[in-house]
Amino acid sequence: MNESFAGSIAARVELLRRLTESSSQRSGYDPKHIRIVLVTKNVGCDRIREAYDAGIRDFGENRMQEFLDKKNRLPEDINWHFIGRLQTNKVKYWLEHLKQRPAMQSLLHSLDRKELADEIEKQAARLEVRSIACLLQVNSSGEKTKGGFDPADINAFMRGLSKPTPLRVLGLMTIGPLTDDRNTIDASFQRMTDLQRELRLKHPDRHWDILSMGMSSDFQTAIEKGANMIRIGSAVFGARKGSPHDQE
Repeated sequence: MNESFAGSIAARVELLRRLTESSSQRSGYDPKHIRIVLVTKNVGCDRIREAYDAGIRDFGENRMQEFLDKKNRLPEDINWHFIGRLQTNKVKYWLEHLKQRPAMQSLLHSLDRKELADEIEKQAARLEVRSIACLLQVNSSGEKTKGGFDPADINAFMRGLSKPTPLRVLGLMTIGPLTDDRNTIDASFQRMTDLQRELRLKHPDRHWDILSMGMSSDFQTAIEKGANMIRIGSAVFGARKGSPHDQE
């Protein structure tokens, strides 16, 4: 990346948009189809509001309690994304949010195991939630420190979903490998593009349109490999405490 993120939050958002557009154009993709999700872990509501005033409407949280603390203090037209590992005992809070704001494009990025899918289906029946938009989290790099489905296990998981199911699978999500090696990053993201293509053929009844991959350090590579949703935290809000694998 030749340009550095500096200045106000609004300036950083504008630079992010420019870099996203240039990456899309280099790859032959329409920049309008790239959805930017700003990751707001440990970010105060006043700074989130600055990004909102700069035109961002998609924000992602990693921790349920932090999400619950913020959502009622910020504009109602925000599209909330839950991108952290969702514990089964916190499922009800996400479903209650969906009931409260059904018109918003809320998205669970981290459906990463059958146990979670089973709990969502159970709680959705109890709370009468009929549609939960979600992405399947995939461990595309094979790193043991990461959650997510092994790519080889997704077909079996999809075949095992209840029919009908309230889970509306819209695509895939991955976290890029923790490395500076461009070939390793490329391979991880290419694996996701290939998997998306395979799933479209094997499960045509589902919508595999979203490919959520790429964070502050690798979003341009992700876009070049086919990502149409990126999750950006530190490039806009600055460095925060936590592991680079903790979704920014």
